[in-house]
Amino acid sequence: MEPVIVFDNVHYTYPADEKESLCGVSLSIEKGSFVAVLGHNGSGKSTFAKHMNGILVPDEGRVLVEGLDTSDEEHIIDVRRRVGMVFQNPDNQLVANVVEDDVAFAPENLGVEPKEIRERVDAALRQVGMYDYRMHAPHLLSGGQKQRVAIAGVIAMQPDIIVLDEPTAMLDPQGRREVVDTVFSLCREKGMTVVYITHHMDECIDADRLIVMSNGCVMADGKPADIFANAELLRREGLEQPETARLLQDLRASGMRLEGEPLSVEDCAELIAQVLQSERSRS
Repeated sequence: MEPVIVFDNVHYTYPADEKESLCGVSLSIEKGSFVAVLGHNGSGKSTFAKHMNGILVPDEGRVLVEGLDTSDEEHIIDVRRRVGMVFQNPDNQLVANVVEDDVAFAPENLGVEPKEIRERVDAALRQVGMYDYRMHAPHLLSGGQKQRVAIAGVIAMQPDIIVLDEPTAMLDPQGRREVVDTVFSLCREKGMTVVYITHHMDECIDADRLIVMSNGCVMADGKPADIFANAELLRREGLEQPETARLLQDLRASGMRLEGEPLSVEDCAELIAQVLQSERSRS
């Protein structure tokens, strides 16, 4: 598949810092993929995210978004139309007193015709399951609902790519589930490219690809099952394995023969049940 974002030897240092926040990052992100990025605080993952729509531009190297160089000021509006950003605190992205007005804000600023704005707003709210709340006041919504409205505001811009920088960090478990389900639906059903920054392991298990960052460098890049099976890497980077990965590891250590690395609770339970049934049949 074709890459939609390319990092080419990207270095970046914040003006007040001496230490680089990105240290020669080179990678590409494929169209329609769901890419999760993990790392401890200060690993560089948020800096990495902000380079994708030109909030930050490299000190050295370059970032290309569908072939457009983010450091070229002539392209910055086109880059930001292609890449929508969702941040940790939804309150920082909600600007209106009514949900549908908030979702309409960005398309209005892009000069979209009123009739099309109406269509985009309704479609975006339906995609995130918030259409029935379109006349509600955003400040009366739950944290998860607010974040879904913020995502709808980005969707209404019709970007090709959506980047979410720890969107569930301030939410309770129910709000986290709402947001994660919404984002996966956008990728799997709508074909949107998603880059998802998080420190919650369980939010990454169904991703197509997992990138682990540390001190501005990419420490690992691969399928979630392969990354989460590497307990030494995760321990070194201050990250925990998902509970399912730890369970499989403990069962193997106790002598149970388990093949594969299922990460969801359902798939893990099914594998264990199959092995237990097989062992009973042999005995």
